[in-house]
Parts: sequence; C-alpha cells; structure tokens
Amino acid sequence: MTLVQLEYIVAVDTYRSFVTAAEKCFVTQPTLSMQVQKLEELISVKIFDRSKQPVSPTEIGAQIIAQARIILQESGKIKELISSQQQDVMGELKIGVIPTIAPYLLPEVISAMLDKYPELKLLIWEYTTEDIIHHLKTGVLDCGILATPLTDPNITETPLYYENFVSYISKNSKLYKKKSLDAEDLNDENIWLLNEGHCMRNQVLNICRSTKNNRLQGLEYNTGSVETLVRMVDLNGGATLLPELAIAQLDAKQTNKVRHFKSPEPVREISLVTHKNFIKKRMLNALKDEILVIIPKAMKQKKKKDIVGI
Repeated sequence: MTLVQLEYIVAVDTYRSFVTAAEKCFVTQPTLSMQVQKLEELISVKIFDRSKQPVSPTEIGAQIIAQARIILQESGKIKELISSQQQDVMGELKIGVIPTIAPYLLPEVISAMLDKYPELKLLIWEYTTEDIIHHLKTGVLDCGILATPLTDPNITETPLYYENFVSYISKNSKLYKKKSLDAEDLNDENIWLLNEGHCMRNQVLNICRSTKNNRLQGLEYNTGSVETLVRMVDLNGGATLLPELAIAQLDAKQTNKVRHFKSPEPVREISLVTHKNFIKKRMLNALKDEILVIIPKAMKQKKKKDIVGI
C-alpha cells in the first residue's frame, strides 16, 4: 500500500470520476485505475462501485477513504514542517471563498500574492459555507474565507474584518428620500434575496425579517449573485442588502441608491478559517496580511457594530 494509491482513491472519491481524478492527479486514467485496482486486490476489498454513475465508494470503501484522508494529511505535515522553517512562501494553497466575498476581495489579493510570492500556487474555488466546511474537514481545501462565527469545534476562525450591510433602494421606493435607515423601515419593502444555501440570505433575513422576499406577481427568482440582486432592484423595484465592499462596483447612479443603517450598523464578521490541525502557517499568514492591506481601517474594528449571525 502506497501514499500514491491512497491519494488516487481520495481523488476518485472527491471528484466521483476516474477521468477527472486522473486529470487532477496529473496522470493518465489507465494509470490511476490500475493503481486503484492493485490496492483493492492487495486488501481484498472493493473500494468503489463502478456500476454506478457517478462512481461511488462501497460501504467499506467509504471507511477506507476516510482513513486515507487522515493518513495523507498526517504525511503532508512532514513537508509543511520543513517548509515552515524556510523563509520563502512556497507551495500550494487551496482556498475556498463564498461568492458574496470573492469578486470584491480576491482580485487585488490574488494579484498581490502572485507578484510577491512567485513560488506560491493558489487554487481557488467559490463555494457555499457548508461546502467549504465540508472540504476543510476532508482535506480538499486548506482554508476558507467566509462569514463567521461558525461555532464548530473542528474549525479555527481568525477574524479579518467587519463588513457593514447597506441597503440598496429603488428610486420608486418611499424610502429613497431617507438618508439612513432602521431595519424596521424595510419591513414593507419587497426584499430581493440570494437563494437557499447562501449564508448572506440568512443574515439579511435576520436583519429585516420581511416576509415579502423575491416575489413579484407571477415570479419567484432564485440567484446566487449579488450583482443580479442589484439588477433586479434597478428593473423591478423593491430593495436588497449588499455587503459594503460591493459598493465600489456600482456606477454613480447606482451609488445614489445606497443607504446606510443607523448605528449600531449590522455587519458580517469575515474570517479566515482552517481545520484545527492546519499547518501551512506561513502561507496562511501571507494571505491574511495581503487581505488586511486592502481592507479599510474602519472595517478592522467592531466597535459600535452589530454582528449578524448566520
């Protein structure tokens, strides 16, 4: 039994495809399949049910794969211990980020990281919070950038900044003439929301608790895009809530539709999260430093702000 074989069965389980797993492992599909078959013959157990599409592990196979993930994580610590003693930031960092953060934060961070650390390879996926936590626990991701607190004992949270929620109001709304809002002001508005599975949806509902969400006569709209919410308000009226960093993406006319909340303003806590056994500290600290460089000073303080739960 080899670490390579364990890596291959974990890859097949992750991607539920021998072809995709081979591509991710940078080997041919026959090579990967042969090694998986050799492992199955060695332990006299079928790890995967190949008759199903997508391929899935057998009952005992799932247990073997879970143990393989642990073995691979532990073996990887040797390289990371050596790397942590070196001065250069190098290696591979796999990052998961929720879609309501990614477009407003990552472009500048990625550019700075790649320019400053040429030996660093970044692999980045946009996932929901639930998926990020799952992938942290299975070793698919090294870290995540998302809203907290999560209250998960297996996850370590490092708060980065506190981002205000702002209202985005249609020009046809009676609230448009107001300079600032209370949460209760939104109770009679049609509030456009992200679809189920996005933590920001829950946070918005915790703020305004409107029952008239995403609804027009003959329409129920589901989206995972903040930009789509803005567009829906522009064309169909109503209101939505945006993360403050999204304001920079608006044009002048759209910026005039933004209204801040009265103090204490509702905010979301954005954190860098890892599994409790995470060891790539040098890379993680480099990522944290680059994020904090571009975050306005006011967002780094949580005084006089109301952190909204998820």
